[in-house]
Amino acid sequence: MSLRKGQWTIVLRVAIDLLLINLGFLIAYWARYEWQWFRPVDEAFLVPYRMYIPYSLAFTVIMLVVYWAEGLYGPKRKRSAFYEAYIILRGAITGVAALYVLSLVYRAVLLSRLIPAYAGLAVVGLLMGERAVGRAIQSRRRRRGIGVQRVLIVGAGEVGRMVMRNVAAQPELGYQVVGFVDDKPERGNRDLGRFKGLGSTDQIAELVQRHGVDTVIIALPWLAHRKILGIVRQCEHLKVPVRIVPDLFQMSLSQVDIDDLNGIPLIGTKSPVIRGWNLAVKRALDALSSALALVILSPLLALIALLIKADSPGPVVFRQERIGREAKPFTVFKFRTMRHGAEDEQEALKELNEARGPMFKIKEDPRCTPLGRFLRRSSLDELPQLYNVLRGEMSIVGPRPPLPSEVKQYQEWHKRRLETWPGMTGLWQVSGRSDLSFDDMVLLDIYYIENWSLLNDLRIALKTVPAALLGRGAY
Repeated sequence: MSLRKGQWTIVLRVAIDLLLINLGFLIAYWARYEWQWFRPVDEAFLVPYRMYIPYSLAFTVIMLVVYWAEGLYGPKRKRSAFYEAYIILRGAITGVAALYVLSLVYRAVLLSRLIPAYAGLAVVGLLMGERAVGRAIQSRRRRRGIGVQRVLIVGAGEVGRMVMRNVAAQPELGYQVVGFVDDKPERGNRDLGRFKGLGSTDQIAELVQRHGVDTVIIALPWLAHRKILGIVRQCEHLKVPVRIVPDLFQMSLSQVDIDDLNGIPLIGTKSPVIRGWNLAVKRALDALSSALALVILSPLLALIALLIKADSPGPVVFRQERIGREAKPFTVFKFRTMRHGAEDEQEALKELNEARGPMFKIKEDPRCTPLGRFLRRSSLDELPQLYNVLRGEMSIVGPRPPLPSEVKQYQEWHKRRLETWPGMTGLWQVSGRSDLSFDDMVLLDIYYIENWSLLNDLRIALKTVPAALLGRGAY
């Protein structure tokens, strides 16, 4: 009986782990007898590696059994990198403990008690390193469109947009959305950022064949259960896999909390992530980091101020009204990058606007000063916003602060990005900045709010440094 592709993948994973575990044990032997770490070995007590082969095989079998039982060789989509690392560490600890038990039983053979510890450390390093490299390679390939799964989304309501913003925020997942369909003309015939509106659900069969769709994701309201069943049957006839996103009474799935009572599923609602203690912790870290940054960067801030003053007439700092958390207006501070009075010229330049949606952006804006272009590309013009962060009007990481004129044009679903403080940086900045359409930016902002964590804030802040240095999408 021949193995399917997925089964061959599992066999390959097990084979690679088998080799790495044995290599780790060999490294442990070298560390003890060749490199003689921590404690030298008398030549009279040197043991050839062949004496350790039974222990190496036992170590390998124990770890592979633990990893198999913990689901390490199941589909990757079911576990995170952190959980995978936890399984690897737990398997290594189990294997090391087993070796120590064997060393007590066969004390005459296993003379060094340092080898199990060395083996555990070496194997954990090798297995985690191999998986980190594999994830990096896979992520790079998927970002280039290699090995991706072509997906058609059915439904462009709240649930459909939730699917889209997850795809937009995590390209490494390997999904390429060819477009979406919706029976409401104002949705199905209108693009949503990078995602193309391809018409109504009546065209699914044609679209599947035309675009080479690998999977259909149904994200329709629960009231449309008959239509959902019809689409499922249609896709089965086309031999295209179907995935259904449950729409629990049209609530955002980020608000759903699932528990069980002795096997009985209990579905409840949970409050937004950035509330209570999370809100207090985020605010405290913002205040501390902004105050520290203002002190450390004060010489740079003074130098930029002097250069702006020498470069063109007008104030050093540009003040502008923006909309913050819970739709409250505030004054944002930035270094001036345009000639004085540039805002009054915006109406005359309306035809040059390159942004889609409520925003106004011109790549080669004639109002920018030479110094201003450099400040924008390097994001140095935004450093005065640290004062806004210190005042509690902004955060280090968050959605882009919108203008009042932009908010007036918001659709209802756009307003969710106003649930938290706007940020100096965010997913929108590390994902392309001005190269993104307005809808793309909103999708990323809402994804950030729904999936907020301190770790995500740190990850975005670290990604901001190369994004700012390279000036990707900055103008």
